Amino acid sequence: MSVIAFLLCIAVTTFTAIYLYRKLNPQGVLMFAGLIMLTFALVLNIQPLTPDKPTGSIVFDLVKVVEETFIGNLSRAGLMIMTIGGYVAFMNHIQATNALVHISMKPLGFFRRYPYLAATVTIPIGQLLFITTPSAAGLGLLLVASVYPVLVGLGVSRLTALSVIAAATLFDQGPGSANTALAAELIGQTNVAYFITHQLPLVLPTTLVVMTLFYFNNRYFDKKEAARQSTETSGNPETPQSSTRPDIPLIFALLPVLPLALLILFSPYVGLFQPPITLNTTTAMMFSLFISLVFVGCHTRNIRKTFDAFSSFWKGMGNVFASVVTLIVASEIFSKGLISLGFIDSLVDYSTHIGLSGIAIAAVFALIIFCAAMLMGSGNAAFFSFGPLLPGIAGQLGMPAYSLVLPLQLSASMGRAASPIAGIIVAIAGVAGVSPIELAKRNTLPLVGSILFLIAYHFITL
Repeated sequence: MSVIAFLLCIAVTTFTAIYLYRKLNPQGVLMFAGLIMLTFALVLNIQPLTPDKPTGSIVFDLVKVVEETFIGNLSRAGLMIMTIGGYVAFMNHIQATNALVHISMKPLGFFRRYPYLAATVTIPIGQLLFITTPSAAGLGLLLVASVYPVLVGLGVSRLTALSVIAAATLFDQGPGSANTALAAELIGQTNVAYFITHQLPLVLPTTLVVMTLFYFNNRYFDKKEAARQSTETSGNPETPQSSTRPDIPLIFALLPVLPLALLILFSPYVGLFQPPITLNTTTAMMFSLFISLVFVGCHTRNIRKTFDAFSSFWKGMGNVFASVVTLIVASEIFSKGLISLGFIDSLVDYSTHIGLSGIAIAAVFALIIFCAAMLMGSGNAAFFSFGPLLPGIAGQLGMPAYSLVLPLQLSASMGRAASPIAGIIVAIAGVAGVSPIELAKRNTLPLVGSILFLIAYHFITL
């Protein structure tokens, strides 16, 4: 039965990829594919369908899964993504983004000659921020609000700017990461000890390789795209932000970076306040929005204009819901379909019976979980499916548990950045008006090189 289920997963995934390539509506394709796999899991009696509140009918339970997925996303990441998307739209409407670009151009004038260097430097800076803000989609959208317009203003393409922002969230590292917590538990260490003794020694050299590969990859594809569009230079939409002085006070330039500054300032890992002040991303966005409204009110001295500007926030939230949140929900249903048919379990089972050495099997596992994260659009889902099995497998292979857990944990989060259905890819691409598929394609080649280096370096230094 497991063979049939595995083949069904492959078949459904293949057709899904074909229809996405043909640019059919991705929400419809992914949701329909996920529901088909959930139905097959029921028919084959592989996994029962268990919504939190069953309706009493299998048919309605399928629809209930969709409803609960929507509710779960809206109460968690969905609301956060919508508020950030609304805030980005509000910043554009009041020209605060233009003010940020204008202010940034003088101190960053050196990087006008080397824009790809500026883009590449974003990667390690973003990774440091990711430790204090352990939400890939959340940090990605915060960087879209603050760093993205500056990078585009310096002269890189929109895809390049988004590519390095996605790369900033490659590694689920730091004590606050859910994957770090599970990995540390599996090998019997604290989160902090696992981060310092295992994650950092592998992440630091891999980050240098990531930066190098993304630098050359983005420069190559931008030149290729520029050559293809050479006849359309005058209408090129790649530089929507202007460095000319906007018709607002330049202090407005602080507003796009205010939410990120608040999250860093009040992060428990920075530890500036005792007792600590807990601030999540949505609260930081709403607080920044109200501060921004005060700025707009003081500037316009007109209540009508201030509240008219406020409406752009709600429109931005609605646009992000329609384009981003719905796609994340559809992707999650697709992921649930794969899991319900035992896709991950089948991959693990087949991999352990191919007769390779311990290190070779570990390398194969790392590549498999990388691909699984690409398919499922979630590093957490991929690693949480594989993770609990790893200590036992490592024992059978005569290897220490961390030798399997560490590369697979990092591989899962790397695969997320190459997935067109991952929350961060969908979110940042949707807000910036870029195709998630094009962004995932842009990231794939350097990520494949990076994962190969990570595997090789880990087992050479083991």
